[in-house]
Parts: sequence; structure tokens; C-alpha cells
Amino acid sequence: MTTAEEGSLRNREAEASQRARLEANLQKIEALTQRLTAALAQRKLPNPALEAPGQELFVKAGAAYLAEMAQHPGRILEHQLGYWAKALKHYVEAQHVLARGKLAAPADPGPRDRRFSNPLWDSHPWFNFLKQQYLISAEAMRTAVDDLENLDERDRRRVEYFTRQIVDMMSPTNFLATNPDALERAVATDGQSLVDGLENLVRDLEAGRGDLLVTLSDPAAFRLGENIAATEGAVVWRNELIELIQYAPTTEKVHRIPLVIFPPWINKFYILDLKPSNSLVKWIVDQGFTLFMVSWKNPDASYAATGMEDYVQQGYMAAIEQVKAITRQKTVNAVGYCIAGTTLALTLGLMARRGDRSVNSASFFTTLTDFSDPGEFIPFLDDDFLDAIEAQVARDGVLSKYFMTRTFSFLRSNDLIYAPAIRSYMMGEPPPAFDLLFWNGDGTNLPAKMAVEYLRLLCQQDLLATTGFPLSGELVRLSDVKVPLCAVACETDHIAAWEASFNGIKKMGSRDRTFILTQSGHIAGIVNPPGRGKYGHYISDAPVEGAPAEWKAAARFVKDSWWPQWGAWLAGRSGAMVPARQPGGPDHPVLAPAPGTYVSEVVEV
Repeated sequence: MTTAEEGSLRNREAEASQRARLEANLQKIEALTQRLTAALAQRKLPNPALEAPGQELFVKAGAAYLAEMAQHPGRILEHQLGYWAKALKHYVEAQHVLARGKLAAPADPGPRDRRFSNPLWDSHPWFNFLKQQYLISAEAMRTAVDDLENLDERDRRRVEYFTRQIVDMMSPTNFLATNPDALERAVATDGQSLVDGLENLVRDLEAGRGDLLVTLSDPAAFRLGENIAATEGAVVWRNELIELIQYAPTTEKVHRIPLVIFPPWINKFYILDLKPSNSLVKWIVDQGFTLFMVSWKNPDASYAATGMEDYVQQGYMAAIEQVKAITRQKTVNAVGYCIAGTTLALTLGLMARRGDRSVNSASFFTTLTDFSDPGEFIPFLDDDFLDAIEAQVARDGVLSKYFMTRTFSFLRSNDLIYAPAIRSYMMGEPPPAFDLLFWNGDGTNLPAKMAVEYLRLLCQQDLLATTGFPLSGELVRLSDVKVPLCAVACETDHIAAWEASFNGIKKMGSRDRTFILTQSGHIAGIVNPPGRGKYGHYISDAPVEGAPAEWKAAARFVKDSWWPQWGAWLAGRSGAMVPARQPGGPDHPVLAPAPGTYVSEVVEV
């Protein structure tokens, strides 16, 4: 056989192989389309009131813009001329480059945006034109909203939020036909990436029974109790709301006063016990503390009438009493993270009014107790959304984890929605094996009554920081919290802004108050083990008072994790060293190995 014949044979074999792949993919697409149709058929009718703000906000925004036109026509004209001048200037520059016979883009002096990292966004005239026109339009929309003078601050921030959502959604990177990364991948794989992407999309729709939430982490990469939430311990007590986990000691002696952590029940507790290398739980145990962890029940509709009072009585107070009984101590140290910190403040206020001194000290991680400025949650705390949530939970008995996950994701839509969707559905990539994102996707439901009380009484009406929160026959205020306390806030926290956290701590009645400000956000700032030098923290001996910015300006910066700083503070309030305690006791038999049973329950709504 000649060389030419061998080459022809190889070409025919390659073509046959390509045709076979194409036929297989066409069959796969047909099967996936049937699955897609079946998944979409399961979708419940959406609640329109939870999909967008009420008409009142649109009316206010429109009226404000009309008033702006009447009062400042020159400014409106300046906006319009500025926008058209930039858009036209770029169009002319692009035409000028092409007219010289070069298939290239004009110079791109604008700021860098990681969404447009592919070199084609800068070098290819079509993709560069799309990017530049999008960024010019986005800037014009933001400027128009920023300059509105006839909206109150709350409505302004809501309009800014929803404008940002529209701008982010319309990025050309979010569409297959205008995403060079996805198009290059499709060509390089002979379309296999698109078939894989469709399979990923169908998988997520099936998992959501017609509702779409992007899978952020490989669901098969982690197993609870094996390579995540794997710190040795045991469930030593259980009721209808909590499992109480006691961790096995790793030191011969431990501090006399035990520590109990109350994690948020919006997600699972193991955010504090991920891999051994970044587990705060393991680190605490290794420092010589007897550690207990509350694992919350994932509620179904039968928990509809469970409210904040139940969480305080059956969760906090019950856990504290059991920890005291197991360790034979009169007091405990307590930690509350996020919403669990808010509720810990409620509990401490109630205990103070009752003369109960069971808590020796309290630590608050990224906790809001003063909601006068609820930060990025402002868009969801007006009556239009809260009325809709109240109606939804009245039907379902719980606030579904779907709504919670979606809300938190939209606060960082580019990172938690669009970028993962592009990788999964356009590029056809499998989700990564990332422990933090695995936890992020492992959400829980909220009981109907508790969700409404939290959103109405704490977030919207700010009763704890103002007139008082009604709880078990008492009216609890922040000033009732009088135990020694340490608060840890995160500098770029988009859920619990550190300034708001500082202001809440400032209103508490404790004389012994320590505030630590760590770098990074709501999760990464807390899950920040020492020795890596990734995020530092601010600490000060000055009183927790005055303006947050003034406190920070006077604080000293430490270029490492806050864990040792807090550990030293806690050790000073945990008593002498005593022989290590094994989990359980005569009246508290081991019910299950850690991480327990409640953490793995899946409840669909």
C-alpha cells in the first residue's frame, strides 16, 4: 500500500469515527431532551411575588426618573450624550481599524474584568465590540441609578440591586453564541462539550424537580464522616430539634469549662468541620477544650409551628443544660455563628432576665444583632417580598432551602450562578471537588413560624436592638446581654457587614467586650486556619464604642489567622486544666458516631 493510500485510509477511518461519535451524540441528545422535558414537567408553578419586587418599586423608580428629567434636564442630557458618545466613539474606532484592512480590535484601555479573560475579547473585533458596548451600557445604567435624587435610601439600594442583577445577567459571556471560551471548546471537542453541558443541565433540573440550581461541587467527592465532617466524636443527646455532638479529646488534659457551638440552621454545622486541614472543630479540640456541637434538625412541614422561642428553649437552653450535666460544670462557654449568634444574643438576654448564669462567656461569629442597616439584604426586607414569603410558607409549612440558596447565590451572582453555569452547561465541565462549595449546596429548610419571626421581628422591625424582642413572656434587648464576649466579623462580609456587627456588639450590656475583624468574607474569613498567612485580622485594646471606622483605624493588624487570638481569649475564660473527658456518660449514652443522623437528612418540599 502506497503512502497516499495509507493516508486516504486513515482519513476514511477518522471520518467514520467522527460520524459514529456524531450519531451517538445525536441519540444521546434525543434521550436528554426527553429527560429535560420530563424534568421541566415536574416544576411547580412559580410564585410571581418571589420572582421580582412589587410594582410599587417600579412606580417609584419611574417617578424618580421623571422627576429627575423635570428638575435636572441638563444632567439627563449629559448622561445620554455621554453614553452615546462613548458607544459611537468605540464603533468608529472599530470601523477605522477594519477600514485599514486589519482584522483587529481598537485599543482597549478600560479596566480589566475577569469575565473577559479570553484574549479574543481584546483581539477579535467582533468579541471586543460586544464587550466594550456591554461595559459602556452597564456603566450608563449604573450612573443613571446613582444620580437619582428622588428616592429614599432604602428604595435606592433596592433599585441598585435589581439593576445590578439585570446588568450581570445580560453579560455576553452568559450566552453561547457570544462566549468565545465555549465556542472554542465546542470546536475543539467536535461538539462533545455541548452534549456534556446538556447532560449537566438535565441533571441539575432533575435534582431540582424542574427548578434550576447549578451544582457547585461534585456531589460524589465527599462523604460525611469520612473525608468531611470527620472529626471523631459522638451524638450524646437528641431531641426533636437538635443532636448534641461531643468530640473526642486529643489532649491528656482539657480546660475545665466546656465549649458549645451553635451553628446556623440555614446550612449544616460542618462548615466548621470540613477537611482536617481547615477544620475549626479539630483545631479547638487540639487546643485542649471539651467541645460540643449542636446539629440542627432539617425541618419538614410538621415543624411549621416551630418558632424562635422553640429554638431558644429546645435548642440553646436544652443544649446548655445537657453540656452542664455531662461535664458536671455549673457554666459553659458558648459560640453562635451568623443567625445562631443572633439567637444566642436572644437566649443570653432571656437568661439574664431570669437570673440564669449558666453561660460564662459568649463568642459571636459574623453575627448581626442590630438590623438598622441590613446591608445587601435590603432588597428582600420590604413588604412585597415578606408578604410573599409569608404566603409561601403558610402553604408549604417551611421556607424551602431552594429559596434560601437562590437568594444567597444572587448576592454574588457572577461567582455563584453565572460562572458555574458557564463551566457546567457551556463548557461541559464536571463540578469541582471543593469542600466549601459542597457544604454550600447542602442546604436546609426553615420552619414557617421561625422564618417569619426572624424576617419580620428581627430583620425588618429590628426589635432586639430597639424596643425589645418578645420571648417567653419577657421583652429582651441587646442591653440585657452582660456576659464577657468576643465578636469576630469579616471585612468583606456580604451577609453580615462588619460595621453592623460592630454596632450590635456596641449596644450589648457587657463590660468585657473584645472585637476581632478578620479579612475576607462570611465563610472564608471564619474558615481561616493559622499558618497559611492568607488572611490577617485587626485587633485592638480600645473599647468597642464609637464609629466602626475609627475603631479599625486605631486597631493593629496581625498577618495571620484570628483563631489563636480567639483561642487565647477563650482559654483565659475556661478555667484550670482537668483530665480529658470522653464523649457521653452514665446518663448520656452514645447514640451515634459523629457527625450524627440529623446532618444527613434530606427533606424535599
